[in-house]
Amino acid sequence: MTLIKSISGIRGTIGGRAGDGLNPLDTVKFVSAYATFIRSNKKNDSNKIVVGRDARISGKMMEQVVTGTLMGMGFDVVNIGLATTPTTELAVTMEKAAGGIILTASHNPRQWNALKLLNERGEFLNAAEGEDVLRMAESEDFEFANVDHIGKISDKDYTDAHIQAVLDLKLVDVDVIRAADFEVAIDCVNSVGGIVIPKLLKALGVKKINELYVTPNGEFPHNPEPLPEHLKDIATMMKTTSSDVGFVVDPDVDRLAIISENGDMFGEEYTLVAVADYVLKHTPGNTVSNLSSSRALRDVTRSYGCEYNAAAVGEVNVTTKMKATNAVIGGEGNGGVIYPESHYGRDALVGIALFLSHLAHKKMKVSELRASYPQYFIAKQKVELTPDIDVDAILLAIKEKYSQYDVTDIDGVKIDFPDKWVHLRKSNTEPIIRVYSEAHTMQEAEDIGMQVMDVVKQLSSRK
Repeated sequence: MTLIKSISGIRGTIGGRAGDGLNPLDTVKFVSAYATFIRSNKKNDSNKIVVGRDARISGKMMEQVVTGTLMGMGFDVVNIGLATTPTTELAVTMEKAAGGIILTASHNPRQWNALKLLNERGEFLNAAEGEDVLRMAESEDFEFANVDHIGKISDKDYTDAHIQAVLDLKLVDVDVIRAADFEVAIDCVNSVGGIVIPKLLKALGVKKINELYVTPNGEFPHNPEPLPEHLKDIATMMKTTSSDVGFVVDPDVDRLAIISENGDMFGEEYTLVAVADYVLKHTPGNTVSNLSSSRALRDVTRSYGCEYNAAAVGEVNVTTKMKATNAVIGGEGNGGVIYPESHYGRDALVGIALFLSHLAHKKMKVSELRASYPQYFIAKQKVELTPDIDVDAILLAIKEKYSQYDVTDIDGVKIDFPDKWVHLRKSNTEPIIRVYSEAHTMQEAEDIGMQVMDVVKQLSSRK
């Protein structure tokens, strides 16, 4: 059993003894801590907290524990049931609520679930706020409501409201999408995407939809992380149908992977690149992604005479940088599109609508669109270290060794070479350094990554 307590939320495997997994007792503790935090830091007069969940097998059990605990803490609960992560984020603002909790372990396997905590803007708590919640959970200094002040619960469905909000975006061109008469394949991994993605596509004017795994029962038919090695079924479907494009979402529908008409992966890194290309063409401005995302976004941004900025890894870090730089589009290279005109959160619905608008205006095949962007490849490796190694000291030494290059140290160490980069980050849970590298070929990316990894190994052997 596993229970991981971090500033970005609480996640773990279902079951086990208290403290060993995400069980009802631990869930009550962390939800009570969150409710205590919200009560002490309320930015509005609302007494509502929104709760939404993906279709995991443990979802209904978690939903009842969470909503009951919030009521016991004196909050009124707006339970939106099966809902995507971005739907829950939008529901918080639409309800003018004090906060929200999303029950999802995102791309983790079926035995996992998690509590993702939102503020009154429907955005994830920042690092300092997350630390406060963890501290309150450790102290267990909670005050529950008496019988006259127990919260109430109401059930609402925000799926249609979310879809309408997407349709209302100025750059979503329903008429041109409908006229393009796209045939679209989808893989929704038997979670909430199976509810919302077909409805969204129909609302966008798509008449021909080839569906894979749209039953929201939490029985994931393959590893739910939308990586190429897990998407063989939809790749085959693209080759055996006349589908123009394929869309794959993770269980909570905040990440979007795209499949070309020939079954080739568009590349998760290029989801944001393509959407940014469309947004920048119509509304030039700054862009943001995290340090481990492809340089292609920077290249496309500069081609429009605009400025690209990098943020530390993590959605809240990206949104903070986006606000600071007034970015018109941003996100993460894992297929996470953040479009401020909608809201400050990764949203696959927005990504699909903007991508289809872009594709329809371009009047080209998906493979042709992909070929029009700068070609980069990312290699992901790691260096395993002994627990006694001072990882921070090694990263500092790496920074000094490569000081003649453009080095960024806001999140580990990233070395920007003229035609490639390497990003080293230490793991928070195990004695390893994650090494991401990018270049114009996979061989070059692997080689530069290995080169820096060899330096890390040499430094660690001296400690």
